Order: sequence, then C-alpha cells, then structure tokens
Amino acid sequence: MFFDVEKKIEEIKKKLHNSQDVASRIFDKNGQKIGMIFIKSMTNETLFSDNIYKPIKEYEGEITAEKLVNRIIINNVVEEIKEKDVLSKVLNGNVVILLGNENKFVSADIEEFIMRMPTEPPTSPVIRGPREGFTEDIKTNITLLRRRFYSEKLVMKDFTVGRYSQTKVCVTYLDGVASKDVVSEIEKKLKKIDIDGVIDAYYIGKYLEHYPKSLFKQIGNAEKPDIVAAKILEGRVAILVDGSPIVLTLPFIFFEDMQNSNDYYTSNHYATYIRIIRLFGYILSVVASGAYLALRLFHYNVIPTKFLITIADTTQAIPFTPFIEILFITLLFQILYEVSLRLPSYLGLATSIVGALILGDTGVNAGLISPPGVIVIALSKIAVYTLPEQAPQITILQVLFIFLGGCFGLYGVVAGIFYLVNYLNRIDSYGAPYLAPYSPRVEADLKDAMIKKSLVEMKHRPMSFDIKNKTRQK
Repeated sequence: MFFDVEKKIEEIKKKLHNSQDVASRIFDKNGQKIGMIFIKSMTNETLFSDNIYKPIKEYEGEITAEKLVNRIIINNVVEEIKEKDVLSKVLNGNVVILLGNENKFVSADIEEFIMRMPTEPPTSPVIRGPREGFTEDIKTNITLLRRRFYSEKLVMKDFTVGRYSQTKVCVTYLDGVASKDVVSEIEKKLKKIDIDGVIDAYYIGKYLEHYPKSLFKQIGNAEKPDIVAAKILEGRVAILVDGSPIVLTLPFIFFEDMQNSNDYYTSNHYATYIRIIRLFGYILSVVASGAYLALRLFHYNVIPTKFLITIADTTQAIPFTPFIEILFITLLFQILYEVSLRLPSYLGLATSIVGALILGDTGVNAGLISPPGVIVIALSKIAVYTLPEQAPQITILQVLFIFLGGCFGLYGVVAGIFYLVNYLNRIDSYGAPYLAPYSPRVEADLKDAMIKKSLVEMKHRPMSFDIKNKTRQK
C-alpha cells in the first residue's frame, strides 16, 4: 500500500518538533503527488531551485526513483534511501524527495554552510611555505588533504560521534604505510565513545589517550594541511572532526613539538639551532623559577658575591618571604595573561602597558616585589612560548617546581627533574616511546630530532613507532 505524501511529511516535521527552519514542498505532477523536505538554513536555495525543483517540474512523464537518480537530477549527489535514513539525511542538509506512488525516498545533497576561507592559522604562521589552514568544515578539510595525495592509497573512514550532535569524524591514513594495529585501536576507541555531543576535536582527544589522567600531552594536533600531510606520510593516523579546524594525529612523541613547519622550508643548520633554542626555552621555563627560589633560600653561597649583594640590596625592604614573593609574581603574570586573552583586541595593548609597566614598575618601587624576582618570572613566562603547544602543562610544572625549590632547595628541583624524566620514559603513545628517539635511542630517527639533516639524507620513515613501510626514498 502506498503512503500519503502529505501525512508522511507531517510525520517527519513532527519528529523534528516542527522547527521553524524545516521547509517542505508538495505538488502534483501528471496526477502523481511528489513531496520534498529540507532544512532551509543548511541548503542552497539557488541549487534547490535550479537543480532539483525545476528539473522535476519540467520533466515530461512519470517521476520514478530510478529516473530521479539517473536522469532528472544530474548536478548533485543523488541516491535512493530507506525510510529509516530520512531524518539523518535531512539533518545533514540534504533534500529528501518523497514518491508516494512507489513508496520510495530519494536524497539529493545540496547542503551549504556559512564558513570561513582556508586562511593561515594564527597559531602556525610561516615565513616560507604553504599558508592554507584548516576550517571548521570537514568537507573543506578533506579537500585540502586530498589535494596533497593524488593516490588511491589514502584511506578516509567516516564515523559519527555524539548522541545529539551526530558529529562527523574522519580517520585518515596511508594504506600500506600506517600500522593496521594502530588504525584498528583508534577505530575501536572512537566506536566506544558515548557522549551527548562533540563540539571540537579536543572533545574526543581524551578518549584516544592511553593515560587520560596524565598531565602531559599525548596527541599531536595541527591546523595546517601541509603539517598533517607530512605526518600521514610518516605513517601517522589523522583524525578530522567536523566543526573543528584542529586535526589530531597519532602516535605522538614529545619531540614533535620541538619541530615546526618553518624548519622544513629553511636551512638545516638554522633549523637545528632553533630547535636547540626551543629545548633550552622549555627547560628554562620549567626550572628557572624553582631554581632561583632554591638558591635564594638554601644555596645563596653558590650565587656570585656581586650578584648576591645586588639581590640583598633589592630585596631587603620586601615585606614577603621569597617563597610568597615568587608565588605572588607568578600569580600576577598569570592573571595578566588571562585578562589579555579575553579582552577585546583594541584593549589588549593598553592592558599590556598597564600590566607590564605600571603594575610591575609600581610594585618594585613600592617595595612589594623585587626586580630579580620579576626578571626571573618574566623570563620563565616568555620562554613558555618557545613551545606554545606545551604551554598548559609547562605552566603547571612551573608552579610544582616553585614548591619543590621553595621547600627542598636544589635537591627538590633535581629530584623533580629525575622523576619527570623517569615518568616520561615509562609512557608511550600507541607503541611510540614518549622520549624517542633519545630514550630509547633510535639511530635512524636522530636525523630529524634536535639535529635536523637534509631531506635527501632521510631515507627512512620514523622507526620510533610501528609502521608497515619504513622506506621513504630509495
């Protein structure tokens, strides 16, 4: 028995709670009733009119599902669907055509979203190299990756995550290069995610980590297609999430964040020098505050006499203990940072001037804080951004080392470093040791670690994690 088109459309609208942006068209064609339903805010009205409505109205003869798919609608992705798939197609921006005389449904893809252009991301600027960046539209992001792989070996698998958001997730890798075990484990974890909605890629990131309670970053992320393409070529797996310009990559090792896309578009010697600076900045940002506090409280005899006299002269009028002073300055810098992030851009410069010059200078002149303390904390905070991807965990480590230095002196700082290195030695990301290629030492990967060799010398893909095809070039 054939269904009533009008009643069926009313049923669909009712399931969608008669939302104001759900539209429908019903008309008679040669004694045959045809219905269409779609969401106005997600479809291109011009495409709907020119590619679907007019061709159907102007077609001479009986309208059937087979004719719609193969003859009438020719400029769009068209397919016959089952009734159980109607809602999901409508919610994904498709027009669903109802043919009551056949008991059939046909879906045509004419979705259109408001989205920004693939501009250079503010977090990954380059002097040389590609300036494209991912957007919030997963189709655009897939296209940006496809343009870099004209190969049938590029695999893209779709998943849907989120009970209400029904967010599209795409797992991408190179067949014959990426490890099947890694791909399989990622897919299993994605299928197990049971959450009400996914707003950004970071929502699913925690579900993919092996150590979800760990302080340390365990998943790579990038906003540029050239970076993600390079990681895919190395055998990693990329995870794209609709609505997010961030692409996640696995496996991940610590020294990935020491690398930057600029390193591959400049000389090897300069890239090596900059990587050493980044490592030095990381160590300085973590340890400097705690070490300075330890020297002032417990090991002042190690400080050169002239510098010790300078510190004594500038700190003798300070009403706080060194420990309280350093904590206060750290808190002050963090407050200024948080404020500058959330203020309108035209107030950002004014806030920086007020915070850095007025508060800092006035605090020193008023005898609340000392110049050496301000310098050390400022240096620590600035050094954080030699590795901006590691900034959240570095900030926490700074505070922990301030407590270690303030309570136990240099012994506490050294013990903290040993514990930190030992802990990082014991964790991994999908079989990749976190501190590879130095611990364990992987000779082949040292060509693109702290010291960067020429691309011509990199004959093999990274050996630090499991991949199927290890040969990059012959």
